[in-house]
Amino acid sequence: MSAKKIIAICQSGGEFVTNKEDGSLSYTGGDAYALDLDQHTHLKDFKQELAETFQCAANCMTIKYFLPGNKKTLITISKDKDLKRMINFFKDTDQVDVFIIIEEAVAMPASRSSRTTVSEAEVTPTAPGDLIHVAEPITMEAPMDATAINVYPSNNDEKHRRAALQWEHTITGVDQRFNSFAEFREALHKYSIAHGFSYKYKKNDSHRVTAKCKFEGCPWRIYASRLATTQLVCIKKMHPEHTCEGTTVKAGYRATRGWVGNIIKEKLKSSPNYKPKDIALDIKREYGIQLNYSQAWRAKEVAREQLQGSFKEAYSQLPFFCEKIMETNPGSVATFGTKEDSSFLHLFVSFHASISGFQQGCRPLLFLDSTLLYSKYQGTLLAATAADGNDGVFPVAFAIVDEETEGNWHWFLSQLKSALSATNQITFVADFQKGIRESLREIFGKDCHHGYCLRYLAEKLNKDLKGQFSHEARRLMVQDLTAAAYAPKVEDFHRCAESIKAISPEAYNWVSQSEPEHWANAYFRGGRYNHMTSNFGQLFYSWVSEVDELPITQMVDVLRGKMMELIYTRRVDSSQWVTRLTPLMEDKLQNEISKAKSLQVLLSHGSTFEVRGDSVDTVDIDHWNCTCKGWNLTGLPCCHAIAVFDCLERSPYDYCDRYFTTECYRATYAESINPIPNIEIPEKGELEGVVVVTPPPTKRPPGRPKIKQVEPLDVIKRQLQCSNCKGLGHNKKTCNKNRGVVEIDAPETPLLTGVTIEEPEGST
Repeated sequence: MSAKKIIAICQSGGEFVTNKEDGSLSYTGGDAYALDLDQHTHLKDFKQELAETFQCAANCMTIKYFLPGNKKTLITISKDKDLKRMINFFKDTDQVDVFIIIEEAVAMPASRSSRTTVSEAEVTPTAPGDLIHVAEPITMEAPMDATAINVYPSNNDEKHRRAALQWEHTITGVDQRFNSFAEFREALHKYSIAHGFSYKYKKNDSHRVTAKCKFEGCPWRIYASRLATTQLVCIKKMHPEHTCEGTTVKAGYRATRGWVGNIIKEKLKSSPNYKPKDIALDIKREYGIQLNYSQAWRAKEVAREQLQGSFKEAYSQLPFFCEKIMETNPGSVATFGTKEDSSFLHLFVSFHASISGFQQGCRPLLFLDSTLLYSKYQGTLLAATAADGNDGVFPVAFAIVDEETEGNWHWFLSQLKSALSATNQITFVADFQKGIRESLREIFGKDCHHGYCLRYLAEKLNKDLKGQFSHEARRLMVQDLTAAAYAPKVEDFHRCAESIKAISPEAYNWVSQSEPEHWANAYFRGGRYNHMTSNFGQLFYSWVSEVDELPITQMVDVLRGKMMELIYTRRVDSSQWVTRLTPLMEDKLQNEISKAKSLQVLLSHGSTFEVRGDSVDTVDIDHWNCTCKGWNLTGLPCCHAIAVFDCLERSPYDYCDRYFTTECYRATYAESINPIPNIEIPEKGELEGVVVVTPPPTKRPPGRPKIKQVEPLDVIKRQLQCSNCKGLGHNKKTCNKNRGVVEIDAPETPLLTGVTIEEPEGST
């Protein structure tokens, strides 16, 4: 049977217009064509057909669409799976609107910043054939644009000339109007580039602008001033003719980071991940200007701030932003706190759909972790994520704080407790430092179990032993620690601990004193479902890494959009499931069913059975317990229990944890996260009693942020070993033995890296 086709109404060449009342988007202008799509259509073929239809390159287009019933968030199609998902979303409507954004060189948009330059400042477009360094005119309001960029010779002047021709008519003559002086100056700049002449300002202030040709005696000049009773700027006088040789000069470009920022702004708008190296390549190809990485990065920063607005303004919007979240998503929690000087301290957000989904369908299990932010004012994001019935990441709550401190963790957990007030006893998997342990005990008390994150525990062991043992010995001890953590029985735990003792009695004592009741399966009393590390929510943290340089309100809103799309997508996907359990849990159960076929079952007493295979285990079906502990740890019947069910002609599905059912999974994603309209700050007279939030005092250092890459956890780095004294951590050249100096290892911090954490096969 052929796949069902839907009609894609493909539109390009128009623009999106925002409805001020509800924030929805509409598309106006451009051309539209209808194309057929079905589940067998490949994105590559679809792009090729679009390229032929709109006469553009297939690799220069971005394809977007709206989710059904949502006209505020555009979804990007970047792979075949995205295309098939869109087709599935609209299979019942038979038609979908698709928007094609062509990424090509565009005219430079007007700058938002108003630059007032000192009189007589000279503006000279640079000829591509000359190697010079061009300086920006002196500025009074926008010194950020004063960093100039080198212009190198071009091998294709005609191509660059064509790029400048788009600006030939930015100045048309007397009576032409502009929205601001900044827009007029930008147009004049482009006009001079396109016509190849230099000019200088005679008058240049907030009321009028007079410019004349740089060459003495040339009559070209222009005068613009405000149009009476309006905010518009109008050209009042213009002498358009040149008598100098300026018009014979090849077109060139005055390239400051602000200028480049304007050039790339539209491209950055459609491609937020536009990389500095790609910016440099595009500018060189289109305009013959050679940028280094740092210059391209700074230009991107300028363009980003023009598009996104001020970082400082975003903090002042927080009170209204929190109100909008709770207004558009009733039942949500959005609250913030400031210091005494009204500077930002922390922001907590938990959407109603997340709270409801966790309470209705997720295991009472939360993972706490943090990640650094690299926005202008830095900060840290704290998050609580859960695991849905298919072991997918389900974000529950998150907070943005000025820094990771015990006080901020305590505040975050207090807000989390308030949001999840009706939830039963919860198991937390988290670090045991940074005040988390004490805060959990104080806030949740007996209503929680704290499972120490095995990753942090292993890092601490590795670090504490560093300098005492070789890398190989430490690797084996960490390996034994991991095996001890996953060991289901007490005797198995002690066997692993004895392996550590054989290497080092000191390490054995370390393990004994590390509170195994908080991290070892054999002693832990909470429901951890064999999840041992707190970085379970990597999907969510990958989202954060994509938006962590945005202003705070936009960062939260983009995360909201991703959560909204995740919930909608998983709801649609699960509507097609036909199994009683979620797909992942169904596979795991079937694996146990296949193992059960070779086992022998003997009736022991009442509901207790003896099961023989490679080992002899006892199953108590009334208490959902098996001595292998697999049933208890995972929530799914082990092969021994399933062998008993086969004898009793019972269904193993009746003995699975309810959280693994498709019904429970659908309950997790039953609620939706709603869009948040644009924030409109009230007039000053209406702001009485409203806290004006200012940015935190911490600022990102200038230049490209030095992001520390997370080290892989699959190897312990080899230490230096001295060939002279056989000591660790130094070589023969730096050895102190022959100098009569004794080395003393200083205590080291407990949180470390470089450790293997491998979950054993079959863990949930």
